[in-house]
Amino acid sequence: MLGVGRGAEPDVDHRIRGRRGEARQGRRRGGAGWPRGGAGVARRGGEPPPASHPAPRVAAATIRGSQDRRTRSLERVVDNPDVPRVAADSPPTVRVGRRSLVVLAGVPGAGKTTALAKLRTDADVAVLDSEQVRGRLRRLLPARLRYRWYRPFVHLVHRSRIAWFCLSRGGPVLAHEPATRATTRGLLLAVAALTRRQRVLVWLHADPTEALAGQRVRGRLIRPRSFLRHAQRAERVHRRLRAGRRPRGWPSVHLLTRDDVADGLRLDVAE
Repeated sequence: MLGVGRGAEPDVDHRIRGRRGEARQGRRRGGAGWPRGGAGVARRGGEPPPASHPAPRVAAATIRGSQDRRTRSLERVVDNPDVPRVAADSPPTVRVGRRSLVVLAGVPGAGKTTALAKLRTDADVAVLDSEQVRGRLRRLLPARLRYRWYRPFVHLVHRSRIAWFCLSRGGPVLAHEPATRATTRGLLLAVAALTRRQRVLVWLHADPTEALAGQRVRGRLIRPRSFLRHAQRAERVHRRLRAGRRPRGWPSVHLLTRDDVADGLRLDVAE
C-alpha cells in the first residue's frame, strides 16, 4: 500500500501544477479560469462567477450588530439608562449613597462649573471647586501676581480640602476635578478608600471646540499646551467609556455631555 501511495503522488502533483498553469494563462488572457484573489471557485466551462452577491446587505447587518453590541456594553458599564429625566429641559439626576465621593470630571471647559452652579439637591452636599480656592487667594494676593505662579498651590489646597471634607463630613462630597490623568483619579480613589466612601464618577464629555468656547465664556483660558494634553487624555477616556470599559476602581460611572448639564445637575441622595 505504501508503494501505491508513493506511485500516485507524482500524477496528482502533475495535475495540480497543470491546473495552476491553466489558471495563470487564463489570467494573462483576461479570460476565465481560477478567480482572482481566491474569492470563489472556478466554474466549469469557463463561466464567470455571478456579478451580484449579497455582501453589502451582510456588511450592513454586521455593522448594525456591532453597534448594538457596543450599546449594550456601554449600558452595562455606564449608568446612563439609570439617569432619569422628567422633561426635556430638566437636569439629569444622579443617585448616590449618603457616604459618597462624587467626582465631576472632564476636560477644562466641559461645563463642570456650570453644573455645580446650578446643582439641585435636597441633601446637605459639600460642593468643592478649585475656583473657590482661587477666588480667595486672588483677594489676598497682589493683583499683579499672575495665576500661573500660584496655580500649583491652588490645586494642592483644593485636593487637601477634598480629603478633609471626605474625612470630616457625614454627607456626600461633590468635587470638581478634571481628572483626565490616571494618577489624579488614583489619588481620588485613595481618598475615597481611606475615608470609606463610595466612588462615583460623573464624566462630562465635550469636544475641544466646545471646551474652548466654554473657557471663553467663563473668562479663563488655560495654556494651549496644557489644554491639548487634557483634550488628548479626555478623548482616550471617552473612547474607553463608549467601548464599555469602566475606569479602574470606579464602580459607578455616569457619562453626560455639556448640553446635558446646561440646566444643571440633580443629586439624589439615598438615606
